[in-house]
Amino acid sequence: MLWVWIGLQALTLLGVVNYWRNLPTDRKIEAPDGAVVILSVRDDWDGGTALIVRLKAQSAPFRLLIATSGNCPAAEALAAREGAWVQIVAAGVAQDEGQKVHKLRAALRSLRPEDKWLVFIDADIEPPARLVGRLLFPLVRGKADIATGYRLLLPGAGATAALVGAVEMQLATLPRFASATMPWGGAMALSRDVADRLDLDRVLAGRLSDDMAIGLAGWRAKRRLRPVRDLLVASPLEGKAADLLGFGVRQYRHIVTNSVGMWALATGVVAIQSAAWGWALVWGGWPAVAVGYGAAWGRALVRLRIIAGVLEAAQAARAQRSLIWDMVAPFAVTWAHLAVQVMAAMSNRIVWGGWDYRVRRGRVVGMTRRA
Repeated sequence: MLWVWIGLQALTLLGVVNYWRNLPTDRKIEAPDGAVVILSVRDDWDGGTALIVRLKAQSAPFRLLIATSGNCPAAEALAAREGAWVQIVAAGVAQDEGQKVHKLRAALRSLRPEDKWLVFIDADIEPPARLVGRLLFPLVRGKADIATGYRLLLPGAGATAALVGAVEMQLATLPRFASATMPWGGAMALSRDVADRLDLDRVLAGRLSDDMAIGLAGWRAKRRLRPVRDLLVASPLEGKAADLLGFGVRQYRHIVTNSVGMWALATGVVAIQSAAWGWALVWGGWPAVAVGYGAAWGRALVRLRIIAGVLEAAQAARAQRSLIWDMVAPFAVTWAHLAVQVMAAMSNRIVWGGWDYRVRRGRVVGMTRRA
């Protein structure tokens, strides 16, 4: 059993090393005409001052298309200040689909003839200046049909936030292959032509998860999905312990309600690691514990280099808080990961953005507004 344990830990370490060794060093960008960045915001959006500053600093030009439900004063004020650079589309309130999806569908219907490249972002990210240009690079060069970055959480104060960040970092630093990539809606791009061929309005209709719907449609249509490995995009993580746990469960519930097979594969891998850690701590003795901690420290050191290589210094300092869990209690990270996965499969209810949704096979079958 010890040799099996050594093999498992070696694989986890090699996976993180693989990610690090495949980080692009040149980080080329493209800046074609006709790029539009699509941003869905809630009506209580505060205007995202820091986000707008970062978007204006992008190395590739674009037009900003903000999708609202129709009553977002901050978005209207931004459009009044920025003029032609910002377009607002009012989607109204959804009846049978996710509110974000509803707004994205309205944005797609409002595209102009000159909009050739579509970039989707979330309102809670801290994008680097290369974000738009890097996402467009594989598309313009004909290397991909859909390009995506991935979220890297910046945990706030508190052990729970750092633990959720550590779980997410396990996913963020997995080896990424084009044949096994799902896009992340917080930083995703595709050409207008691909969007039309996929018929995104139809693909998204009735859905709750935008990126899962687009990713699965891309797979079925045999489109080339490409991860941009150096785009681990900073996303702050704050809140109470229950909210943070709910965030993790919600991410996996999006998966299990769209693709049970994908959830089962991910959960099976984590379950094996969780059981192996249990054996190491209870029956494996000091040699097994030493192997587990040695691999955990090795992963943490490599992840430290990944973080330093893709994030700004201040962002990296916050992301590093998650590494403490990997170094002090790596088994707790694995067990927490499994707990989130199991909890996700216990219900089809997803609370998100002020709404309570019921989802079956990726489709919204019921929704009520929360007080």
